[in-house]
This record gives sequence, C-alpha cells and structure tokens, in this order.
Amino acid sequence: MDVLTGTTERPRAKRRRVTSVEVLCLVLLVAILAQSWLQDVLDVPALRTGSTIFVAVCVQALPFLVLGVLISGAIAAFVPARVLRRALPRNPAAAVGVAGLAGVALPGCECASVPVARRLMGQGVAPAAALTFLLAAPAVNPVVLVATAVAFPGKPEMVLARFLGSLATAVVMGLLWARWGKLGWIVERALQRAPDPHGSRWTAFAEIARADLVEAGGFLVLGALISAVLNVIVPPSWFAVVGGQLVLGVVVMAVLAVVLALCSEADAFVAASLTALPLLPKLVFLVVGPAVDVKLFALQAGTFGRSFAIRFAPVTFLVAVCCALVAGTLLIGGAR
Repeated sequence: MDVLTGTTERPRAKRRRVTSVEVLCLVLLVAILAQSWLQDVLDVPALRTGSTIFVAVCVQALPFLVLGVLISGAIAAFVPARVLRRALPRNPAAAVGVAGLAGVALPGCECASVPVARRLMGQGVAPAAALTFLLAAPAVNPVVLVATAVAFPGKPEMVLARFLGSLATAVVMGLLWARWGKLGWIVERALQRAPDPHGSRWTAFAEIARADLVEAGGFLVLGALISAVLNVIVPPSWFAVVGGQLVLGVVVMAVLAVVLALCSEADAFVAASLTALPLLPKLVFLVVGPAVDVKLFALQAGTFGRSFAIRFAPVTFLVAVCCALVAGTLLIGGAR
C-alpha cells in the first residue's frame, strides 16, 4: 500500500530467463522434426564438405580439450598456489626459468592461467614469474604437445618447434618484465592476497572444470566452424598464394591466431586442416595463439588492468612471432 497515493502496488513477477541448455534442446528438437526437409536443403557438395571438416576438427580435438580442463580443474582445486610460491627461487631471473618449466608439469588453458597468475601475485610470487607461468602453462604442457603430435602425425619436429618457441616466448616475456616491468601498470586488486576457496574441493573441481569446458568448448566449435568455412568459401588458389609467399603466410596466420582465439588444446587441429600452407606459418599460428588473442586481452585487461594489457599484449605478439620464426627456421625450415 502506497501511503501517498493510496494505491496498492503489486509485486513484480520475476522474468524467467531462457538458458542456453533450453535453446540447445529446442534446436535439436527442430532438427529432428525437420530432418527430411533439412536433408533436401543441405544436400549441397560445399555444405557436405564443410560439415565433414567441422565434425572432424571437433571430434579430434574434443578428447584433448576435456582432458585439459579436467587437469586444469584438479590443479586449481587441489594444488594450493602457495606450493608454487615455495618452489620458486627468490631471484626473479631464476624464478622466471623455473616458472617456465613449471608450465610443462602443470597444464591449464589460457582462461585458467590468468586467475592462477593473479593468485600467485597475491601470494607474493614475483610478477615476472607469474606472467611467465601464465604464458607457459597453456602452451607447453603435455596435453597440448600430444594434441599437436596427433594433429601432425609423422612430424615430431613440429612438436619440438612448438615447445621451444612457446617456452622461449614465456621466458623472454618474463625476463623483459623483470627488467622493465612496473607494478604501477597492474591494478592494486590483482596484487591483493586472494582467499582460498571455501567448501568442498571436489565441488570446486567440478565447477571449474565445467566452466572451463563450456567456455573452451564454445571457442573450439567457433574455430572448427571458421576452419570449415575457410576451406569451403575461400578458393584454394588463395591459400596457394599465401602458401607460396612465406612472409605473407606468417603475417596472416599470426593475425588469425589473435582473432580466432582458439583453445590451445584444439588449435593444432585447426592449423593442420589448412593443408595448402607450409609448416612455418602454422607454427607461428600455434605459438602466437596461446600467448595473445582477443579473449586473453580481455581477460588480462579485466584482471590486471587496461594499462597492463595494452603494454603486455603487443610486446607478447612480437616476441611470440620472433620466437616461432627462430624455432621454425632451425627445426623445420621450409617444410610443408
């Protein structure tokens, strides 16, 4: 009852939001009911080719993506950040090297590495070491390397080149930050000590793994869709031109890595599907992607501040391209 107007206000009914699961169920229902009609409409050679490429990329990459998010969730839930802090030397330069190698044993996706790096900083780890781990963990872990070996069968030099290029990128960026980085570029909240998660660790593990799988799975589907579209719509002669001009191929694949923002457990399958390109531009794509892309820039800007992101991302891009070119030139040369 409103005292001033004498009217009675009815409580507003809460609007029910439609979730993504309900949308998915509706789409599947429509697809089942209209199956015969869709078969007639979609019976086009280009669409069949695109759908085959899309399904192949998703099916090949999904097991590695699931394994990656499970390991990442387990680390976030059961391995306290203080364990890493105690394992790192006090000397910033030495800590950078150890943090880079820690990425080999502690896998995680790009999205998970950002909050882990923030938590490490909050518990006293040198920012240079935390940022090295941020770049190394999603790029040089065993899951990513095995996925790369499966995507490029019979080419162990591609796996080694990706490992060395990505590790060098992480270590060089850590050393650059140790030499010229300033804490003033990082927002104060990112340096504050983060409280340990409450409740069951198994619950935390399930929530983290589920969230990472949903987010990374979306980027996988998007990347597979774009790969299929590129293979169908873009004439093969265009890729032949890019493949024939090494510098142009490197530039195009480096920019694609930033724009596509694929998960590191799945990007190798997308790169391998572009058969017209030589291995060196593909290697640049695989080294640049886990180090800097549009979603990572957004995460870093939201976590560490815009002042940090606009400095860190461009330098990371240049360092990743250079490290990939050096590793690729030494190990794979002009191979296809």
